[in-house]
Amino acid sequence: MSTPVVVQCAVTGSQPPDPERAPNLPVSTDAIVEEALAAWRAGAAVIHLHAREEDGTPTQDRERFALLVDQLCDAGCDAVLNLSCGTAGGRAVRDERLAPLDLRPEMGSLDCGTINFGDRIFEGDVPFLRRMAEAFRANGVTPELECFDSGHVGLALQLRDEGLLEDPLVVQFVLGVPGSGVPATVEMVEHLRRMLPEGAHWSVCAIGRAQLPLNAYCILAGGHVRTGLEDNLWFRRGERATNAALVERAVRLAGELERPVATPDEARELLGVRAAA
Repeated sequence: MSTPVVVQCAVTGSQPPDPERAPNLPVSTDAIVEEALAAWRAGAAVIHLHAREEDGTPTQDRERFALLVDQLCDAGCDAVLNLSCGTAGGRAVRDERLAPLDLRPEMGSLDCGTINFGDRIFEGDVPFLRRMAEAFRANGVTPELECFDSGHVGLALQLRDEGLLEDPLVVQFVLGVPGSGVPATVEMVEHLRRMLPEGAHWSVCAIGRAQLPLNAYCILAGGHVRTGLEDNLWFRRGERATNAALVERAVRLAGELERPVATPDEARELLGVRAAA
């Protein structure tokens, strides 16, 4: 039997609210929770969350994340919650990014280096990466290692060699980000995969139109799947997406390609995630 594929949904991102260009992107707490629940019911075993202020501004504030987590748990959602430790669109720097770890989520994103991100620099110097990895360990949070290029994979392996990361590594290749110069192609995925140690889990965050073909490739090649409105606002040309519709499509693809879709508990076991307290 094939190894189950873990479907992750990235419900909202750190881009500013833009009702004209992105009317379908959830930016209020209630809308993010509603979209996350719909994605979970559609088959997502992991929900990746960014937090926002009441006006929709991205934030790393602990209490804004707590609102999302509490509402999802109160609604009976048993998906693995993967909280962003990014920069909230450049609004949080270094240790400010670690505030969500205080909530002791099951997973969190650990960006493995510095890169051009659009018109700004997404910073991640090595001393900060070490502090970040230590904070994940201290809080019992499984890191999802976001790697935007081969140098980031190398830094993840360095942290592993230093004893700051444990096997099995859970790696997300983030490809096609504007300004990064790293294309969202099968060739790039295979280049990065060859760098991983045996037993590592991997998936691909592909931006925009690359999301669908690389979702299909990940299923075929034994990886896991990330989808959602953070990365892609469109279901097809001229038709805006919802998170649930994108998850439903990934689940259908997995069925057609004969990969069973992991339940949240199966995802925990596969990825080495501790069960929520």
